[in-house]
This record gives sequence, structure tokens and C-alpha cells, in this order.
Amino acid sequence: MEQPTYAGTDTGTITAVAPVQPAAEIVDWHNHGFRLWVGAVAVGLLLCLSGWTSWDVPGVIPELGAVTITTAYAYALAVRTGGAPITSMILAAGLGLLALGSFFEQGILLSGVAIGTAALAAILGTMLTQPARRVRDAVRELLVGVCVAVVGAFAVEAYRAPIAVDRAGFVALAVALGGTLLLVYRLGAGLHGIGRRGTVVVLLGILLLFVALGYSEAVHQWGSGDLRGNIDDFVSGVRDLFGAVPRPTEFLLGFPALMWGASIRARRRQGWWMCAFGSAGLTVVATSLLHPIPLTESALVLGYSLVLGIVAGYLMIRLDAYLTGPRGRRARQAEEELAHRPEPGRTRPLL
Repeated sequence: MEQPTYAGTDTGTITAVAPVQPAAEIVDWHNHGFRLWVGAVAVGLLLCLSGWTSWDVPGVIPELGAVTITTAYAYALAVRTGGAPITSMILAAGLGLLALGSFFEQGILLSGVAIGTAALAAILGTMLTQPARRVRDAVRELLVGVCVAVVGAFAVEAYRAPIAVDRAGFVALAVALGGTLLLVYRLGAGLHGIGRRGTVVVLLGILLLFVALGYSEAVHQWGSGDLRGNIDDFVSGVRDLFGAVPRPTEFLLGFPALMWGASIRARRRQGWWMCAFGSAGLTVVATSLLHPIPLTESALVLGYSLVLGIVAGYLMIRLDAYLTGPRGRRARQAEEELAHRPEPGRTRPLL
């Protein structure tokens, strides 16, 4: 049988060339970098946890673990937000080591690094979330943010900074919320992309935040003795009954806002504005270990706040779907399946 010929050579035929085989393994440097980052965070956490054991561990060991976590978080936040990762990492490591140095006046700088670590943990926990099509996906994103904040809490405590707990919480909350809103301003298409409903939600979130924080402070400063006594008795009764008292800033504002915002982001980037208030709850988590209470009670507080926050977030998502989504269970399920607004992966830059 005559073989086919092809034009293009002097003889009228060409020699067949075998196709180039792909390499057996293509190294994904991005994935390898993420694994190294996770390893660094794990090492830092183990060093911080050594201070909670009964072993005779030098105090510098947990402090070095805290610096490691601060450095890793600064690097990750810079990567996620399109910043300068290497510069951020060097700056965070340098400030942390300076704060730990015995030759340096530690008070202000050490307190600033501890507060900055709490704010970093809250902002990073918010930025690492992804759009959630379903409620269970929103719960997963909330748990991602909380895990980042919990690791940050151990780092904040390991610095052993000489700071007032309440004041540190307020400053960290202001820094975290302000930083998150600045990033969300770019991610959410500025103020003109917020929409009427988004404006209402942002104003409501600010109002809830001031009520949650301002009311307790006002009662503490100017409340009558009977009112303070009744509140203390109620809190003591709840603690005696359940072993811990959930924190309102977490389960009334931060956690539901993060779930709801992640759900909306699956459809519209307007959801970033709701997620911004999730950083308030994550900041409270990141500063929780500064309070002089046992670790088991802190875990119970977080657990109760998570359960109540997930319930509140579920109700907010369902209420939003009822008011703005299609009617009927099948129509809602079909809408959830089609809701897929693309965003970069969890380890990819958002900007």
C-alpha cells in the first residue's frame, strides 16, 4: 500500500517526528511554598504551646514561636492581598526580634507587636475565606477563619506583653476592622459597588459593634450598682451552669457576618462588605488568651460562641434567601447549584 506523502521537502515527503512527551512531574512551586508556610506555622504553634506545658521550658522558646507565627502571617497576608511578601516578612521578623531583645525597651514595642499579631490574625482569617454556595460551605469558611485566629491567639499570649487586656482588645479590634475595610474597599468595588442593601448592612454592623462594645463599657463606667450586680449575677449563673459564657461580639456579629458574607460572595462581590465585620469576631478570638482564665474555659467559650454564631449565620442566610432569592425549595437548590462567582483560590492573590 502506497504511503501518503506531504509537500514541503525536496523529495515530496517529510519524516514523521514523534510528539514531545510531557515531563513526568511538573513542580508546582506555589503548592510547595504553601506547604512550607503551613510547616512554619505548625512549628511556631508547637513552640508557643511549649509554654503551656509543665516542662521547664526557657521563656524565649514560646516567644520565638510567636515571632515565627507573626512573620508567617505577615507573609501570607501580603501574598493574599497582592503586596510585597518578602518585605513584609522581613519587617515582621525584625520587629518581633527587636521587641524580644533584652537590650531594647520592651514595653511599647512588645505591646505593639502583640496587638499587631492579633490584628494580622483577624485580617488574614477573613481574607483566606472563599465564596460559599451552601450553608455547610459557609460553616467551613467560618472554621477556616477561626482556626487562623486561634493560632494567632497563642502567639499573642506567648509575647507576654505588659498590656491591659481590655485596652489591647479595643486597639486590636480597631486596627483589624480598619485594615479589613480598606482591603474590602478594593475587593468590593469601592463604595459605589456596595449597593443599597450593602449600605444598610454596613450601617447595621457598625451599630451592632458599638452596641456590643459600648454598652458593656457604659454599664461598667456609669451603671448603677444594682444593674451591675444583676449582670454579674447573670453571668456567674451562666458560667456555673455551662462552664463558660459565650462572647456576644463573636456570636451576634462576627461569626454570622463571616458566614453570610461568604454566602453572598458566591453570587456578588458585595459580600466582602459583610465579611469585613467577621474580622471583629476573629479579633476577639485572637485576644482571648490574654484573659486570665483557664485554657479549658477559653475553649468552652469559643465552642459555645461557634455554635450560637453558626445558628445565627444560618438564620441570616436563610432570611436573605427568603427575601431576595427564588421561592420554593427546588428553586432555591437550583439557585445554589448555579451560584458560582469565581474568585482566586485560597492560596492565590486576591488583588
